[in-house]
Amino acid sequence: MVQRLLLAALVAAPLATFASPFTPAAPDTVGTTPPASRNQAPTESLPWYRPRHVLAQTGGGLGMVSVGAGYSLKDRLDLDILIGYVPRKYAGSRLSIYSAKLLYSPWTLPLGKTQKWAIKPLMVGGYLSYTHGTLNDEEPNQYYRGYYWFSTDTRVGPLLGSRLSYALPPTAKGRARNLSAYYELGSNDLYILSYVQNMKGLSPADILTLSLGLKLDI
Repeated sequence: MVQRLLLAALVAAPLATFASPFTPAAPDTVGTTPPASRNQAPTESLPWYRPRHVLAQTGGGLGMVSVGAGYSLKDRLDLDILIGYVPRKYAGSRLSIYSAKLLYSPWTLPLGKTQKWAIKPLMVGGYLSYTHGTLNDEEPNQYYRGYYWFSTDTRVGPLLGSRLSYALPPTAKGRARNLSAYYELGSNDLYILSYVQNMKGLSPADILTLSLGLKLDI
């Protein structure tokens, strides 16, 4: 019961934005970089291939610990690539999990008068993951062909979450930076299908995963 109440509260945080009117006049970034002048260096322009942030998280079906890097488009769309790890004692075999997440954040709302804090109340998207080292995969011919009708190493699923950011001092060339903490609720194709086939035995809380993470602009 406590787990279900916690998951319900986490889901309510981003969804509450639909019920609360606001004026979308706030900027999409939270840096407080002063306006450019003739005496200031121009804002740093990064090459397209260089990651815009690094991140680390735990849970979410992407590893006990996952680290990675990502790219941002106009502070609304994030693409993150992560590598996760699960020790043998927790999974029966050592697991390496390679994943990609795509998340869209329609709003960034400043908090307080200093403009140092901001929240993205709603992040929606999905992920794709591949797991190397699944249990017994090193024992060929242990199961007959078709024993597992579903993929044992590839998962895809939806994500829903929120992010709280703090504005760090800008770079020497004027590029804004943030340190963010986030949570994401997710599921995957196998969990969702299991729920649809057994709605009397499973609840939505049974098929949800929770991840907690930190993201740093670089």
